Amino acid sequence: MFIVEIRPGAGGIIAVETVVKATPDGYTLLQCGISQAISPALKRKLPYDIGRDLARIAQYGAVPNLLVVHASVPARTVAEFVQHAKHNPGKLRYGSPGIGFSPHLTMEYFKSVAGIDLLHIPYKAGAQANAELLGGQIHAQFSNLPSLLPNLKSGKIFGLAVTSAERSSQLPDVPTIAESGYPGFNVTVWYGLCAPARTPKEVLAVLQAGVTKAVAAPDLRRKFADQDVEPRAVTGADFDAFYKAEVARWANVVKQAGITPD
Repeated sequence: MFIVEIRPGAGGIIAVETVVKATPDGYTLLQCGISQAISPALKRKLPYDIGRDLARIAQYGAVPNLLVVHASVPARTVAEFVQHAKHNPGKLRYGSPGIGFSPHLTMEYFKSVAGIDLLHIPYKAGAQANAELLGGQIHAQFSNLPSLLPNLKSGKIFGLAVTSAERSSQLPDVPTIAESGYPGFNVTVWYGLCAPARTPKEVLAVLQAGVTKAVAAPDLRRKFADQDVEPRAVTGADFDAFYKAEVARWANVVKQAGITPD
């Protein structure tokens, strides 16, 4: 049984610091994810070293982002969207829940590989960005797939591609970005468990085995499928390597986007 304790504040830094300073006995864990991989590039100084002070236990799930456009945009494929953007440099507006969040950096990453220029409109929350897209105040955005599914039926917005390596089971007719002319493009909002760095290896092994067993359970897989979460069981050294690659990837994206760390 898990007791979930929410520690909001400072963009998740307070929660991470709480776990970093906790007794390394396997009883205090962190739901770690893409935000922790991004934060070192956005902050001049953190009260911890994310690579040194946390042990990666397992990655257990991931959600793709979806590239969507307002119905007024004359594009129903990624290629058409890129062509339209290149014909209108700096004129198309895209929204996000704020600077440094996954939807923002996913678009900045896509801009760099597609060679397009879009105007970023940051909002205070993803729901606000979604509402502005539906209203036509912005032209496009990347957003977590589950939050957009109900709105796709309205006919006001269109999904062009998902950012994961495989198509979504919820939108099997929507291609991936990789299929749409950008091989190797693979971005997900991923979730995992981390522990204080000094947690004994035998304790980490027990936790890794527990995550692997849980992810294989039919009930959990059904719940994940309902929310378009891809179940994963990436543990130990594999998770650590994935995490380090994510830190490097997003540091490069932040630098290319010209974002100044706080």
